[in-house]
Amino acid sequence: MTTNGLLERVFTALDNFRIEIPSWGFANTGTRFGKFVQAAAATNLEEKFADGAEVNRLTGAAPTMALHVLWDLPNGLEDAERVLALAKTTGVQAGSINPNLFQSQEYKYGSLCNPSAEIRAKARKHLLNSVEIGKRLKSKDVSLWMADGSNYPGTQSIRKRVDWLAEGLAEAHAALGEEQRLLVEYKPFEPAFYHTDIADWGMALLLAKGAGPKAKVLVDTGHHYPSQNIEQIVAWLLHEDMLGGFHFNDRRYADDDLTLGSIDPYQVYRIFGELLSAEADGLPMDVAYMVDQSHNLKGKVEAMVQTVVTAQELYVKAALVDREQLAGLQEKCDLVAAEELFRGAFWTDVRPLVKAWREERGLPLEPLAELRRSGYVERAEAIRGPKQGGGGGYA
Repeated sequence: MTTNGLLERVFTALDNFRIEIPSWGFANTGTRFGKFVQAAAATNLEEKFADGAEVNRLTGAAPTMALHVLWDLPNGLEDAERVLALAKTTGVQAGSINPNLFQSQEYKYGSLCNPSAEIRAKARKHLLNSVEIGKRLKSKDVSLWMADGSNYPGTQSIRKRVDWLAEGLAEAHAALGEEQRLLVEYKPFEPAFYHTDIADWGMALLLAKGAGPKAKVLVDTGHHYPSQNIEQIVAWLLHEDMLGGFHFNDRRYADDDLTLGSIDPYQVYRIFGELLSAEADGLPMDVAYMVDQSHNLKGKVEAMVQTVVTAQELYVKAALVDREQLAGLQEKCDLVAAEELFRGAFWTDVRPLVKAWREERGLPLEPLAELRRSGYVERAEAIRGPKQGGGGGYA
């Protein structure tokens, strides 16, 4: 490939790449054992949007921010005007709307799957309110994750809970606007340790198909058993036209809040490879890329910039694969040559190519270095630090 051809491929890939950042990634968060406070962490919605705008300014790839209804819009639709005003002033638009069906004490035994009809009704109302918030903010996706499940055999009817869940999703689907989607996320365990109501991609797939044509599956890269072949799941969902989006992160053991690519960048590359392969084959594609990370030790904005830059680099690597040549090698079962072609793109140092794109687009050549040079974090610490407090909780 000529130099001009290479740059054109890289520039096109980066121009088209967008990844959504989460509001909760900028706030003080922790684990089930407590909250870890950072002086520069955002303390309100205005500060979250300011941080999101800084990440987008530095990377050119994060124009939307995922919002959490309870944490960001506690008054529901009443808070929508505030969000719209912030979007106008910061240039960062509201992204996916994330209902909270896990934090209320009433959800101890489940939300949409709770044995209590009264609590199920409350959960459905919250989900419907989230759909309405999305309509007002012109947000495409309502992203649903639930903690529903049980901890001990015999304590819940698994089959009844499937019916309750299907009813709730069908009701939410019926309320969706013309351009809205319902993304159904899954997780094998935690906090439920015997059975989780949406435990894997197959359950999410069946529930989404049952809910209706505007429901798709959301894949969280941290929500899988060790060594599970996530890119095979991605390929199947693409084949069925049921892949709606991703929550990107990384994990070492069983949690999912490490920054993308910090443990297994090759896995992220393989996932992007499946997506770009499907795109090249002309499969229908409408897949949202989202970050879902809680930065407990790394600086909030710094970690988010690092994540977006890593995603850009891994996406470019996947875009460098010669799909036509690879298909020919696959057809001939030339295993070594095919693998070397695939691995070769991964081992390519794409940072100079990404830097050339940044220069061409008027972006900082080194986003992390520019963040440190700008003093943004230090100014945030000075303003926000006195407002920070300790205590437990997730956000």
